[in-house]
Amino acid sequence: MLATRDPVEHRAEPSHADTLKIEARRLAAHCAKYRGADLGRALIQLLTTTVPFLALLAGMWATVDHAYWLTILLAVPASGLLVRFFIIQHDCGHGSFLPSARANDMLGRTISLLTMTPYGLWRRVHARHHATSGNLDRRGYGDIETLTLAEYRACSPWQRLRYRIYRHPLFLFPIGVPFFFVVLQRTPWGHPLEPKEGWRSVVGLNIAMIVFYGLLGAAIGFSKLVWIVAPMILMASALGGWLFFIQHQFEDGHWDASEEWDFQVAAIRGSSYYVLPKPLEWFTGNIGLHHIHHLNSVIPNYRLHDCLAASPEFQAMNRVTLWESFKCARLAVWDEAQRRLLTFREAHATMAADAAGIRASASG
Repeated sequence: MLATRDPVEHRAEPSHADTLKIEARRLAAHCAKYRGADLGRALIQLLTTTVPFLALLAGMWATVDHAYWLTILLAVPASGLLVRFFIIQHDCGHGSFLPSARANDMLGRTISLLTMTPYGLWRRVHARHHATSGNLDRRGYGDIETLTLAEYRACSPWQRLRYRIYRHPLFLFPIGVPFFFVVLQRTPWGHPLEPKEGWRSVVGLNIAMIVFYGLLGAAIGFSKLVWIVAPMILMASALGGWLFFIQHQFEDGHWDASEEWDFQVAAIRGSSYYVLPKPLEWFTGNIGLHHIHHLNSVIPNYRLHDCLAASPEFQAMNRVTLWESFKCARLAVWDEAQRRLLTFREAHATMAADAAGIRASASG
């Protein structure tokens, strides 16, 4: 009688890529339990954001003429609440904040008057960001520009200088991001969509803003309005830009070319878990739980913690603390060989080592 083979002994071990896919599918099934809006929780969140925001605006209006230092002080929590409003608008764009699609769109467009972000255009660009995040061949949809080491090596000295200025924290957050939110979003051009796709959303918001802020300015004075709104918008946009940066720009991030790219793997491996103190987590609408959000974008922000609490894997994955996040600001170049983000100094050291190896091989 022929001996029968034990199939277990000859079973091939899954590759690392297959292991990541299995893990991603399992976590996606876990996330599916938490999708869907809860009207009660949504209304409470809207109320707890709107009431303190209006109170802070009243305080800023009362102090703007005689104690502007206090106006600026009040603008700090007000800008945090503006970020929280943006997260609500963000959830509306995903159709997850309220049970009704129409109600989500109405609320999202209303909040856009405060965030100055065209709801329709941003929703389309952000959807493409989710669909392409971590794909090296489809960068440019709502991304912070990130070059690979090979691309950086191929740059001219001028191109490297431009990229280094762009990636510098003192340019990117206090200048670049606010300029994008306040100025570039006012035109339907300069976005990764055809102008006709953004025309209605951008121009519609611009007209609504002229009416809304025109009436406010006529009521309280245009000078007061500018001194109240400007610091709040600048701080909120800089903070929002930082949040978006740290959500995908951490050392052990994840990028792949299209042939290896997998949506679910990129979602959880290329998005961070930004571990913030509870007050900051509240102001930022739990968006730091970004690995969960990217894996299932229809989980509303007020249910993300429920999903996290029930999964030790999510709790341990891609953790970036507040202190660690400041170190991430130096990261700028993706090394496909080492599969990690490098600082400019590390990138230049790697290029020098590669060049030395090539010269040694040639001379040998």
